Amino acid sequence: MKTILLHGLGQGPESWAAVRAELGEGPDLLSPALTELFPNGEVSYPSLFRGLEDYCGALAGPLALCGLSLGGVLVLDYALRHPDRVDRLALIGAQFRMPTGLLRVQDLAFRLMPAGMFRSMGLPKADVLRLTRSMAALDFQARLGELRCPVLVACGERDRANRAAALQMKEQIPGAQLLLLEGAGHEANVDQPQVLGRALRTFLE
Repeated sequence: MKTILLHGLGQGPESWAAVRAELGEGPDLLSPALTELFPNGEVSYPSLFRGLEDYCGALAGPLALCGLSLGGVLVLDYALRHPDRVDRLALIGAQFRMPTGLLRVQDLAFRLMPAGMFRSMGLPKADVLRLTRSMAALDFQARLGELRCPVLVACGERDRANRAAALQMKEQIPGAQLLLLEGAGHEANVDQPQVLGRALRTFLE
């Protein structure tokens, strides 16, 4: 079974390096760059999701999907739209409904940041703003109960912006497991990669 690790905005595939080491490297462990999934260079959430559909569609299923932050939103969306393709689902520091207040604060912060600070995200400033604004209407709450595959909901204990969402998903997704990672913030794959990797290995097995 193929396992796909999707990073968050501002990260790259290398953010999974220590987690991958815990899981065991191999041809069935994949961590694509989100910036490579945009078809035809069109930067928006719908475009990025179509790129993920194309990427997953080229792989023999079923798949184990694991995503952090934006990656978590994408794999949750994919699992809801393609339940027959997903065998396991891990959501880390992810939201099921976009917090409009937080998005407004983030949008203001991004607009004030100099363009050079966006290089680490792999996208120009205008594209980052376009991408985050295109996510504002996403809301999967009414469909969480439809998930039937095993689900692991993980969140760093210091990730205050996403802990409430993790607790809600634990309650609303049938049979979901909850993992709060001690000492980790939002980037749990970087803050506590060994602990996260071991938990994912157990979950995926």
